[in-house]
Amino acid sequence: MALFSQSTVGKGSDSFTDFCCSPCQEHKIDQWAEFYCDNCLKFYCAKCINLHGQLFGKHVTYGRGDTSKWPVSKEVEDFIQKCDLHEDKRLEMFCNDHNQLCCTNCAFLNHRQCAKVVLISESVKGPLPDLQQLSRKIQTVLVELKKLQNYWDTNMQSLQVSYNKQLHEIGQTRQKINTILDEIENTTLKELEDKMTTLKASVNTNVDNCSKLQNELTRLRDTIHDIVDKGKAELSFIASKKCLEKINQSETYLKENLVQVESSLTFHVDSDFQQHLSKLSGLGRIVVCTCTQAVPLPGAPNKVLAVQGKSEYDVSIASDVKNRFDIRAICVLSNDQILVADYTNKRVKLLDHQYQVVGHCDLNAYQFDMCRITSSEVAVAVDVDQKNEVQFVSVNDGRLVKGRKLRFKHPCYGIAHNLQYLYLTSGTALYKYSMSGDLLIKLYENKSYPLTVNKCAVSPSGDKIFVTNYSHSKVLTLDRDGTVFHTFTDPDLKVPEGIHMTALGQVLVCGEASSTILQLDGEGKKKLATLATRRDGLDRPLSVSYNRNTASIIVVNQLTQEKCEYFVLVNQLFKEKCEYIVLINQLTQEKCE
Repeated sequence: MALFSQSTVGKGSDSFTDFCCSPCQEHKIDQWAEFYCDNCLKFYCAKCINLHGQLFGKHVTYGRGDTSKWPVSKEVEDFIQKCDLHEDKRLEMFCNDHNQLCCTNCAFLNHRQCAKVVLISESVKGPLPDLQQLSRKIQTVLVELKKLQNYWDTNMQSLQVSYNKQLHEIGQTRQKINTILDEIENTTLKELEDKMTTLKASVNTNVDNCSKLQNELTRLRDTIHDIVDKGKAELSFIASKKCLEKINQSETYLKENLVQVESSLTFHVDSDFQQHLSKLSGLGRIVVCTCTQAVPLPGAPNKVLAVQGKSEYDVSIASDVKNRFDIRAICVLSNDQILVADYTNKRVKLLDHQYQVVGHCDLNAYQFDMCRITSSEVAVAVDVDQKNEVQFVSVNDGRLVKGRKLRFKHPCYGIAHNLQYLYLTSGTALYKYSMSGDLLIKLYENKSYPLTVNKCAVSPSGDKIFVTNYSHSKVLTLDRDGTVFHTFTDPDLKVPEGIHMTALGQVLVCGEASSTILQLDGEGKKKLATLATRRDGLDRPLSVSYNRNTASIIVVNQLTQEKCEYFVLVNQLFKEKCEYIVLINQLTQEKCE
């Protein structure tokens, strides 16, 4: 049998192990084979095949065009038959109890108690596995792994951008003070560098994990090409088991990383530092801002929800000034904590996982919308004495704490957050701001009528922005530059108010006048389902949100003088069924019917 040159498969390249000319190899010359002789069971280069033909004119030879008739290379056999746990051992047995390939070491150490450990030769029964289908499956998983790796690469780039920006702000702050800040600046910069190093190490680990799985799958995919149509039952059986095992590992890794935490760095300046300079130990605080989001799996944005059942809750509290409630927005934080913006009573309320009010924060302002910033912080679009602001509110040990404010020159009706950017709607325009309140760009404008740009939602990757046109009953889909590439209308959607995109890319929108909740496809092109209508108890819904922790959707109804405020919670079950719970506020001192 011919000798073989060194393979590049193990290095993760796309090259295949090839055959060397047998006579040349005997003379210590590396020359690729161009022919295989089925009688000699040897390989020949173009030069040696001429001599072979003169000596053995009746031998059957196959050229490069008939490589399917060439034997499986020894190196491919060694790779397929090598035990992943004990690299010096060959796979010789198969445990039917655990559906695992075993070498002698594996069988002795891990499968001594198993009743169905047999030789691989005895396990090969029936038709050969479809290696071509496995190869296509590997290619699909490789594509998803590449997407995940691209996500981490993008995260690294955005992390570097935020690092550079905060470094610049630290430098600017440093220029405003005197030489006493030399030691304080060094302390702060060291904190920044340490956190940057930690974050980079974490992201690099995820990138390396993706690369490792890709290399292993690529090698399996490439090597099984040499087994297809060879009729090698044992090799095909082993290859199929290895492929399935590695595919399962990769798919498990993709599912485990369905939700990623994108990290960035923010420098929070102490506004009173110049007055208390001598008491400070740093220029400010280096805060790691995380944005939890999911990497949508193929088809996830178009997975249709279903609804069944309902329950009721009361979210009023004794200190409410008014006995009617106008909830304009909902945000779901970690640990099943839910924040609701009570427009009428000018306060934000905190609900626990049982939808009981466990805390509140008075803003003394009318709240139009609210969005999640981190796992413990939200931003609320408010109107204070006809001044347009965004008030940040955090949850700290079960208490709501007011933070910084941003002031704007235009009304703030809708707000969304994505990748460290704020998106604000003014009723006729959509703006993109930095987290410090700097205007980056006016993305879209329509002054044909009031509330043509009402509420907004941004896709997890930031490539799509959804806007509700309240006045003309439309939902617009914009790209990241503000260009409208889809406009959705439907008889079941009249006067759209709240809109929400789940972490998996599912689009949910409220029809206030039509009293409907619709699910659109991930592009905003068409309606996938009408999730709830007036027949289900909906009455002019204002807001919708998604609870990833419980796989639930929460919908808010609008209050009138005679009707109760209520929420609809939709639980998505594993078998593609849902149930919804209605959370009812107390309108008067009597119970709602």
